[in-house]
Amino acid sequence: MSSDREVDRTSAGFELVAHVLGDAYLDLPPEVSERTKMLVLDQLGCTLVGMELPSGERALRYADMCGGTAESSVLRVSRRLPAALAAWVNGTAGHAAELDCAHATVDFRATGHPATVIVPAALAVAERQRSTGRELLEAVAAGFDAGVRTISVTGGLPRMRDTHGLYAGCLHSVGAALASARLLGLDVDQSLHAVALSVGQALSPVAFFGERQHISKSITKGGQPAFAGVAGALQAAAGLEGIDDIFTADGGVIHTWGEPGREHLLTEGLGDDHAVMGANLKFYAAGYPIHSAVEAALSLVGTHRLTTDRIESVTVGMPRFASTVVDSRNMPTICMQDMLSVALVAGALGFDEAHSDELLRDPEVIRLRAVVKVVVDDELEARQPHGRGSRVTLLTREGPRTLLVEHPKGHRFREGGVTWEDLREKWSPLVSSRLSRSRYDQLEEACRSLESLSDINDLIDLTLP
Repeated sequence: MSSDREVDRTSAGFELVAHVLGDAYLDLPPEVSERTKMLVLDQLGCTLVGMELPSGERALRYADMCGGTAESSVLRVSRRLPAALAAWVNGTAGHAAELDCAHATVDFRATGHPATVIVPAALAVAERQRSTGRELLEAVAAGFDAGVRTISVTGGLPRMRDTHGLYAGCLHSVGAALASARLLGLDVDQSLHAVALSVGQALSPVAFFGERQHISKSITKGGQPAFAGVAGALQAAAGLEGIDDIFTADGGVIHTWGEPGREHLLTEGLGDDHAVMGANLKFYAAGYPIHSAVEAALSLVGTHRLTTDRIESVTVGMPRFASTVVDSRNMPTICMQDMLSVALVAGALGFDEAHSDELLRDPEVIRLRAVVKVVVDDELEARQPHGRGSRVTLLTREGPRTLLVEHPKGHRFREGGVTWEDLREKWSPLVSSRLSRSRYDQLEEACRSLESLSDINDLIDLTLP
């Protein structure tokens, strides 16, 4: 049965989707193109190491049970799956190590983890379509814009959690759907349906974050919204209908979850404000609110030449919301007490330290964990209630030592930004030890020259055994 309904082509939802599918991404500003390429490399690294962690291993086990048409690759293993399922595995593994980027808007609203949703989705569809590197680059940048703007309208992570009990980052499925739609060549009407279909498959209650093994957290923050985006786009391509405009419809995104006064953010500044520039790249393997505290604590240890036996207690002052995300959590990698204690004992918090059961059992880590206290810092709460800063005080035998880090390394507002050398320092040791040094060098070069690749398989092949 056909319908004579007309899509409202003046709506904000239509405007956003038309822009994301349009020509604006064919000639991205150099800094936007460069940041997008960095995010592709960073997310590939996250998935490569995440495949060996429980959520990556079990995601692949489940996918093997499903089977299906060999369309797209799972990184680091010789396995090709249906595109949506490959995106699910790669996205799940991509959040497992807690090394994937976080994101903040210009007004500090956290939107979750866009890269572990959008990059695996776009990569899976690009491989299926044998797209070029430039087409992947455009799709990722476009997907970031769509997902971040959708979440910004809701007020971001704090409001969605506190008001609706939902993880706002699941709406990066919108970005994954539109990145996929762009690569599939869908028109605006089809893409609007793709978005609606994806939202219905991505929603996640925050209760999942109470688990212990970082498995459902990896699924809800990465794999499921990536799957939903690809599935929604392919379903729309097959003729399935969602709704004409899930953004502005009664019962849709804005009506149900929108924060009053933020509706304009869905489209304001399109073409000028690029969401990839708000990505906060991670240089510690932990939940993002932990980073500033680790940086401050390690800086204090280095400056004052402290050994852990001289530390009697640790106080971490943070904004309220950030403190509730990481204070005394079940999962070690998002628990301030666990990760800060490990960092102080090991002198670092990379992949190996953060995922070491031996370190978590270390008597000195156990001692420190018991004396790490997280409190709300009134000044940070007043100035940056949605920020990720920390004021750390190490109480030593000689007295207190305090340092404030407002924006950890890699944060969008940290002076100096992130360089390719920073990413090389982060990823070369990890990828080289799992594939080879020459393979890492090739992978980095392929990402740096992504727009010149005539077939995205040339990039994907570098991630396989």
